[in-house]
Amino acid sequence: MAIVLVLWASAFIAIRAIGDDISPGPLALGRQLVGATVLVAIAIWRRPPLPRPRALALIAVYGVLWFAGYTFVLNLAERHLDAGTVAMLVNIAPLLVALAAGVLLKEGFPRPLMVGIGIAFAGVVIIATGGIGAHSEPIGIALGILAAVLYAAGVLVQKVALREADALSATWIGCVIGAAVLLPFLPQTVVELSDAPVPAVLAVVYLGVFPTAIAFLLWAYVLKRSPAGATASATLAVPAIVVVLSWLLLGELPTVFGMIGGALCLAGVAWSRRAPRRS
Repeated sequence: MAIVLVLWASAFIAIRAIGDDISPGPLALGRQLVGATVLVAIAIWRRPPLPRPRALALIAVYGVLWFAGYTFVLNLAERHLDAGTVAMLVNIAPLLVALAAGVLLKEGFPRPLMVGIGIAFAGVVIIATGGIGAHSEPIGIALGILAAVLYAAGVLVQKVALREADALSATWIGCVIGAAVLLPFLPQTVVELSDAPVPAVLAVVYLGVFPTAIAFLLWAYVLKRSPAGATASATLAVPAIVVVLSWLLLGELPTVFGMIGGALCLAGVAWSRRAPRRS
């Protein structure tokens, strides 16, 4: 899970860094094509069982919502907001997942989870209001919230699919479906990648291999073995990691509020992972 958090946080930085060279649609498609290639290669090597029709339908929905929809909307949002603010908005999703999973998936509302979410979300808010997110536009905020909704819906559908499907099968099929949905951007992708500087092309490859193929595969492994609410709550640490990476890689220095918010995010995640007391 720690690897997933770092890789997903790095995606916010990479998307922000190459936003002027590659537009949102081609960036989303390029990322998914690279990720699908890696995941299919792993699937050919490991030969996981194919899902049954019901699980396959759920994986298709999850692929459309998360691999295609979330990725595209996230790219759009980062053209209007800085990486830290987008990370904060996207991390409304774990709250939505925890609340929906408590009702729809019968996971309940353990006290450590709810307290941890409250602490971490307070940290996320502090990062957004006093951290690195200095500039914002209304459309960017709306896109960030939409990305969070797509993310939350994708996690919930994926959790149900993983009851019957192998983690590798769910991930490679979902990524392939996401890439297929984004294929209308293929002509534009070919043109933009041909004209883009080499570092931007390498960033697309990085996004496909690490934050997509590796991180989503590890995420599915963890989600299959843990409650959806508790697993999603761990991603509340992402904004704190984004602050640090933005500082190191983009030269965006965190403010005191940014550091306080980041500390609260990490503390909230640690608290949410505690086992409830038994009487």
